[in-house]
Amino acid sequence: MSGMTTNTRRTVAFLKAAAALQTLCLFFQAVTAGMLLTSSHGYLLHDIGSKVMYAAAMLYLLAAVLAWRPGGGSARPVLYATGFLLLASAQVALGIAHVPSLHVPLGVVMFALSTLALVRELFPRLLPRSAAG
Repeated sequence: MSGMTTNTRRTVAFLKAAAALQTLCLFFQAVTAGMLLTSSHGYLLHDIGSKVMYAAAMLYLLAAVLAWRPGGGSARPVLYATGFLLLASAQVALGIAHVPSLHVPLGVVMFALSTLALVRELFPRLLPRSAAG
């Protein structure tokens, strides 16, 4: 990391922060989903959280693009972030349509994938990438 320019370090730090924010938002969504069962405030918090989570997914995509193009990093996070934004779009649509049989499992998958992406960003040597990418 000693050979990185200041701009590259900033874009990598921005990418890590965006991945962490996205994961934190998804965890908040899981908590508020549980609150839906026990509290009248659960729906409002879950609704607001969905908008913040979607914005966090867009921010993660922006951070991935900035780390890739101007920063000279890998394009792989851009693919992850794009796929994640598509999953977030499906999740919002399923939530609006009140389809919990798909909405809840997709939320679990999204949290797992976001956590995996965060670990990959924070500890790149812990999860080796494939030889192709």
